[in-house]
Amino acid sequence: MTSGWIRDWFAAQARPRAGAAEPPLRAELFSGEQLARRARSLAAEHQVIVRRGSNRLLERLDDNERVLRVFNRNTLALDPTRRITPAAEWLLDNFYLIEEQTQLARRHLPRGYSRELPRLLNGPSVGLPRVYDIGLELISHVDAQIDAEPLRGFIAAYQTVSSLRIGELWAIPIMLRLGLIENLQRITTRLILAREDRTVAEHWVDRLQAMAEKDSSHLVVVVAEMAQSDLPISSSFVAEFCQRLSRQSPVLHLARGWLEQRLGERGLSIEQLVQQESQSQASDQVSVSHSISSLRFLSARDWKKFVEGLSGVEATLRTDPAGVYAAMDFSTRDRYRHAVEFMSRHGFRQTLYHIAFVRVAAGSGESGQLSVDGVAMAGNGVPLVDDRREHRVEFKV
Repeated sequence: MTSGWIRDWFAAQARPRAGAAEPPLRAELFSGEQLARRARSLAAEHQVIVRRGSNRLLERLDDNERVLRVFNRNTLALDPTRRITPAAEWLLDNFYLIEEQTQLARRHLPRGYSRELPRLLNGPSVGLPRVYDIGLELISHVDAQIDAEPLRGFIAAYQTVSSLRIGELWAIPIMLRLGLIENLQRITTRLILAREDRTVAEHWVDRLQAMAEKDSSHLVVVVAEMAQSDLPISSSFVAEFCQRLSRQSPVLHLARGWLEQRLGERGLSIEQLVQQESQSQASDQVSVSHSISSLRFLSARDWKKFVEGLSGVEATLRTDPAGVYAAMDFSTRDRYRHAVEFMSRHGFRQTLYHIAFVRVAAGSGESGQLSVDGVAMAGNGVPLVDDRREHRVEFKV
């Protein structure tokens, strides 16, 4: 009675994406200094294109949500006496939060939004928004434990090599949320496969025990059937098989001896795989708890201060010697930042930061008008004119 719901479900999903078999976002843990170095090297590696592309992130979110829902449903359906791993227990207890965060990510990522973000031309995230890959990289080197200062330092270090657009800075919490949900899905997929392996182990121990009670002299027949079957010799199978054998009749030592021999042929031992399974379960529990805590952090964070603190355009506009820009409210400052970026994207010859170089015209404190390196902008939307290019843009700021 080996359970086949995992493979049946995956087969019904019209070929799950390759990412379904990917390991969790769990790389070498970095200190703050190491994170900064990695951010700079990542920025040097990234090659981007600003042309619009397809929105694959929503499809990925849908896939992740399906995996997480199926796992939760099947965990609830388990026999109450059956042991579940600590990571599975965390996922079960916090599934309501994962659902909320998934819906929030979908709301904050309308179909046209990520298409406007610069995309990668290289690397494992090719075709996806650059800022999404930045989020995955950070998550992997902090084991999904997102905190304010490491996050700020990582983005700041990245921008010493390659500046991010305003829209990319605003997208960081969205991309981190998507990355954390992706991480939970990857861990869940591992738990799904491990659960099936444990079910296989349970099935064979039950058969062995039944034969031992019926006619122990025929145990060798069941062991021979095991040898001929396609057993999943994984740490989950071995740990569950040996744990259940230890609670049964000593006569079942024949099966353990066969398993030891089979593992020995591969240069492995029962002790190694049992220890590996224990470490894997502990690592999964930590990653799941960190991911869930980080999802809560993203919802509680004030992202206005984060974006302004890391925006190069903001820093330049604040050099206004009269202090007019700094005295504006947040929404007005945000309109100015977007206006500057609009001009940079639409063919003005100045660089982004040249456009943002501010000098306050005489009397600007009364009129509310800033003269920005040949471009006039007013709070209610006046023409933006570049006198070095005969082009006039009407842009509402």
